Amino acid sequence: MTETAHAAGEARAGEARAGEVRAGEARAETTLHEQRGHPVRPSGPVRAPVTPGGLLTGLLKTTRPKQWVKNALVIAAPAAAGRLFSVPALLREALVFALFTACAAAVYLINDARDAEADRAHPTKCRRPVAAGRVPVPVAYAVGGVLAVLAPLLAARLTPPLVPVLLVAYLAVQLAYCVALKHVLVVDLVVVTTGFLMRAMIGGVALGIPLSRWFLITTGFGALFMVSAKRYSEAVQMAGKAGATRALLTEYTTGYLRFVWQLAAGVAVLAYCLWALEGHGGPGPGLLPWRQLSMVAFILAILRYAVFADRGTAGEPEDVVLRDRALALIGLAWLTMYALAVAHW
Repeated sequence: MTETAHAAGEARAGEARAGEVRAGEARAETTLHEQRGHPVRPSGPVRAPVTPGGLLTGLLKTTRPKQWVKNALVIAAPAAAGRLFSVPALLREALVFALFTACAAAVYLINDARDAEADRAHPTKCRRPVAAGRVPVPVAYAVGGVLAVLAPLLAARLTPPLVPVLLVAYLAVQLAYCVALKHVLVVDLVVVTTGFLMRAMIGGVALGIPLSRWFLITTGFGALFMVSAKRYSEAVQMAGKAGATRALLTEYTTGYLRFVWQLAAGVAVLAYCLWALEGHGGPGPGLLPWRQLSMVAFILAILRYAVFADRGTAGEPEDVVLRDRALALIGLAWLTMYALAVAHW
């Protein structure tokens, strides 16, 4: 028994000495890194401390301010009808823009809170404020819930009845997308496209403007073109790599996604041309047939955007437009001719 106890004591002493040696080596390595100016990474997950200023900044970043440019689609229908050039109309559209932005922000907050754990394991999404710990998950849920309730209530008091109905429908569809629909083939493309279409519809509804069938078809298929082009680009970039950024990318084929964006581009161009030619055989009241001439710029824009889709580099639509100077100039030319057509100049 004495020999056994003695042997056990020697083993424990040996383990203690080994632990001291490892600790000493770790301290020496840390000191060496500090002397060389290398950052020392602590073990385990790193969570940024939550401060009031950092929390507000994190909440704002979670609402994706870069995506707000998409909400400018609310002015599309009033602009097409020439009803955007009065102060009451501008104020109403600014209000609708703010309300839709609040609803979109609510969806982003709730989505990031729901996906926080999965995002922490993602190489890029781990930097999102909720995943990084700068915005606590309960706070993201709470702020998202408040915005989701407050925006339709304000719309019910300040806008025509159909506006809050569209906002509630948008919230319901997008939240269903976050929970389940983003895992359903084809439906995920339709849901994202519907979000763009609702943006375009709500501006016209706010001012009581009848929505042209060609306007809706062009907007819907134009949005589907950009959404499917983005998915196609993601699929191309992730080909042969593990860990797709979207679960469905492993189920879609690049051939199918290419078919979708090509089909959507063709329908959008056809619908726009039918709108431009409908009831206008000649120049009309303006100096030049701007409505018909705008077809050239629209088709050029689609063809230019398709270059990036074909290369597999069509990411966020706003990034594609702002990054390519030629596409931005074509878009400016189209806007100019479109405005002149609406104004009958």
